Formats: sequence, C-alpha cells, structure tokens
Amino acid sequence: MDDKYLKDISDIKNMMNKSSQFLSLSGLGGIMAGVYALIGAFTAHELIEQSNDNYYINSPLENNTFQLIAIIGLAVLFLSITTALLLTYNKTKREGETIWNSTSKRLLTNFLIPLVTGGIFVLLLLRNENYGLIAPATLIFYGLSCVNASKYTLRDVRYLGLTIIIIGLLATEFSGYALEFWALGFGLCHIIYGSMMYFKYDRN
Repeated sequence: MDDKYLKDISDIKNMMNKSSQFLSLSGLGGIMAGVYALIGAFTAHELIEQSNDNYYINSPLENNTFQLIAIIGLAVLFLSITTALLLTYNKTKREGETIWNSTSKRLLTNFLIPLVTGGIFVLLLLRNENYGLIAPATLIFYGLSCVNASKYTLRDVRYLGLTIIIIGLLATEFSGYALEFWALGFGLCHIIYGSMMYFKYDRN
C-alpha cells in the first residue's frame, strides 16, 4: 500500500513539473550550437589573421573583415536557433508533447527579454564605436537570458547561463582575447552542457 501512495505522489510531482517547466529541450541542439560557434570563431580568427586591414583601428563598420565576421556571427545564430528548434520539436513529438504551450511561451518570453535588451545594447555600442565591449556584452546578456529562462526549464540551463556570465566578465577584463572567450562561452560551454543534458535526459 505504501508503494502505491509513493507512486501516486511521484506521478503528481511529475505532472506538476510538466505543467510548470518545459523539459523537452534537446541537449543535442546545445552540442550543435557549440560546434557552430567553434567553427565560426575559427573562421573569424583566420579572417583576422589573413586580413591586411587594420581591424582594430579607424571604423570597423567599414572594414570588410569586420563585416564578414558579423555575417558569420549571424549565420551561427541562425543555424543554432534552427537546429535547436528542429531537434526540440522532434523530441517533443516523440514524447507526445507539444512544443508550443503556456510553459514554452513563458520560457521564450523570459529568455527574450534580456536577449533583446542585449541586442539593443550591442547596437548602441556599435553606434558609439565601443567595439571592444561587443563580445563581452553578447556573452553576458546571453548568460542572463539563460538564467532568467531557467526557472521554466531544465536546471542545467541556469548553470550554463551563470558560467557564460562569468566568461563574459572575464572577457571584459581581458579584452584582447575577446574572440577566444567568445569561443569558450558559446562554443565549449554549449558542447559541455549540451552533452550533460543529452546523457541525463535525452537518452532515457
């Protein structure tokens, strides 16, 4: 009889978690986002090394290398979002869930508030020619987005966000290594935490 009550309590707890948290995020999507980021960072590094332009002085907005790096960054963002959505959709479908419900809406809203704020902040940095703070700002605001959204999804997302915030702060202090910190935060961290999430949740 006690086993039956314990099972009932466990079932009720699982139902409450599903109603308040979106638990179908794909760990594999995080891994792929990290891979895209590392490829993008490596490509950007090669462009800087091969460029004859003075990348850090004058007006980077008119610098061909800077423009190419911006395109690479947007491509990484697009591929990461598209891959994450597709893999998460497939996971929810396998689990008999829906990707678009009240919980996922709250998750998305809380994720986008710091992210959109960060995007506007980066545009203001560009306008005021504070180029050295762009990479740290993207890391810090993305980390804040993960922390803010984590209460509606897997706890691992919170730790990912906190880690990336710390990396963003370090990138601010050591501005000469912005690209390396960017690769560490968006690349390696996504691969590590994505792998943890995959082995903890996706394979079960």
